[in-house]
Amino acid sequence: MVKSLNTKMDMSCKGTWYRNGPFYGNIMVGDNAFEFYNETKLQDYIQIPWDEITYVVADVYFGGKYIPRFEIRTKSNGTFRFSARNSRQTLRAIKARIPRESLRKAPSMGFILKHRFKNLGKMILKKKA
Repeated sequence: MVKSLNTKMDMSCKGTWYRNGPFYGNIMVGDNAFEFYNETKLQDYIQIPWDEITYVVADVYFGGKYIPRFEIRTKSNGTFRFSARNSRQTLRAIKARIPRESLRKAPSMGFILKHRFKNLGKMILKKKA
């Protein structure tokens, strides 16, 4: 059994960890770390201490009414994508543990397409010159 890094639990809910495919389990936000664990498959767990997290990026739709998933970016181990049954409450619990500057909103699809077309236009003009 995996020993938890947390001594006090702030929030717990069902969630999904997207790693090569979906892994279902429970998300726990505590005083020392963000944890994902599966009660049946003990090898499907992850523990991310709060001092290891650089950014939390959330996909926000419909003016903040719908948050399907969020991504935790760490200093050394890369990015981890999660989806929670209560994503808004999960992000509020995370917000209490990390600085506000570390919470980000993911760019929308319209924003990404707009900037790609701008860059494409610049590349075409550069080739002609």
